[in-house]
Amino acid sequence: MTANGQNRKDIKPGLEVDIVLKKDQRSGKLTRGVVKDILTNSATHPHGIKVRLQDGQVGRVKAVH
Repeated sequence: MTANGQNRKDIKPGLEVDIVLKKDQRSGKLTRGVVKDILTNSATHPHGIKVRLQDGQVGRVKAVH
Protein backbone atom coordinates (compact mmCIF):
# COMPACT_ATOMS: atom_id res chain seq x y z
CA MET A 1 0.00 0.00 0.00
CA THR A 2 1.39 3.39 -0.97
CA ALA A 3 0.30 6.30 1.19
CA ASN A 4 -0.32 9.70 -0.38
CA GLY A 5 1.61 11.69 2.23
CA GLN A 6 -1.36 13.62 3.62
CA ASN A 7 -1.68 11.64 6.87
CA ARG A 8 0.96 12.17 9.54
CA LYS A 9 0.42 8.67 10.94
CA ASP A 10 1.64 7.14 7.63
CA ILE A 11 5.03 8.87 7.86
CA LYS A 12 7.82 7.87 10.22
CA PRO A 13 11.55 8.68 10.41
CA GLY A 14 13.52 6.18 8.34
CA LEU A 15 10.86 5.74 5.64
CA GLU A 16 11.72 6.38 2.00
CA VAL A 17 9.46 9.06 0.52
CA ASP A 18 9.04 11.33 -2.50
CA ILE A 19 8.73 15.00 -1.61
CA VAL A 20 8.20 18.25 -3.50
CA LEU A 21 10.68 20.92 -2.47
CA LYS A 22 9.47 24.52 -2.09
CA LYS A 23 11.40 25.55 -5.22
CA ASP A 24 9.82 22.68 -7.21
CA GLN A 25 6.18 23.34 -6.28
CA ARG A 26 5.42 24.91 -9.68
CA SER A 27 6.98 22.08 -11.69
CA GLY A 28 5.90 19.31 -9.31
CA LYS A 29 9.37 17.70 -9.54
CA LEU A 30 9.77 14.96 -6.94
CA THR A 31 12.82 14.38 -4.78
CA ARG A 32 13.32 10.96 -3.16
CA GLY A 33 14.91 10.60 0.24
CA VAL A 34 14.67 9.16 3.73
CA VAL A 35 12.67 10.99 6.43
CA LYS A 36 14.70 12.43 9.31
CA ASP A 37 12.13 14.72 10.99
CA ILE A 38 8.38 15.35 10.62
CA LEU A 39 7.75 19.11 10.61
CA THR A 40 3.94 19.23 10.34
CA ASN A 41 2.18 19.03 13.72
CA SER A 42 -1.37 18.47 12.48
CA ALA A 43 -2.68 14.95 11.80
CA THR A 44 -3.36 15.68 8.13
CA HIS A 45 -2.43 18.31 5.55
CA PRO A 46 -4.06 18.73 2.10
CA HIS A 47 -0.73 19.48 0.38
CA GLY A 48 1.23 16.74 2.15
CA ILE A 49 3.00 16.45 5.47
CA LYS A 50 6.16 18.58 5.63
CA VAL A 51 9.32 16.63 6.44
CA ARG A 52 13.08 17.08 6.60
CA LEU A 53 15.08 14.42 4.78
CA GLN A 54 18.33 12.97 6.13
CA ASP A 55 20.25 15.15 3.65
CA GLY A 56 18.60 18.28 5.12
CA GLN A 57 16.16 19.06 2.29
CA VAL A 58 12.64 20.09 3.38
CA GLY A 59 9.45 19.49 1.43
CA ARG A 60 5.95 18.04 1.43
CA VAL A 61 5.45 14.29 1.08
CA LYS A 62 3.72 13.18 -2.12
CA ALA A 63 4.32 9.42 -1.87
CA VAL A 64 5.56 6.90 0.70
CA HIS A 65 7.50 3.81 -0.49
